[in-house]
Amino acid sequence: MAEGNAQASIEDVTEALHDVIDPELGVNIVDLGLLYGMAYSDDGALLIDMTLTTAACPLTDVLEEQISKSLDAMVDEWRVNWVWMPPWGPERITEDGRDQMRALGFNI
Repeated sequence: MAEGNAQASIEDVTEALHDVIDPELGVNIVDLGLLYGMAYSDDGALLIDMTLTTAACPLTDVLEEQISKSLDAMVDEWRVNWVWMPPWGPERITEDGRDQMRALGFNI
């Protein structure tokens, strides 16, 4: 748990973000390859570079709410930097993500 300046490791944050599920695809954002990177800024906030499967996706608020719930006890402050370049593609999906999508009936 974060107290004062204590912050969770990037590895622990990544593990927690497995609980954030893309509402349209039913697969977590880590295994979908939506995370482009994470780092702590000089002011101590966690900066999350991520994208969506399409720039027209209306679900940024839903995903940010899920991220907030996942990181609530781990980091004091975080921000999502929505990144559109390079564009997301299905090649970014992990093997676990592909297994999850197949289980949901996607042909991938």
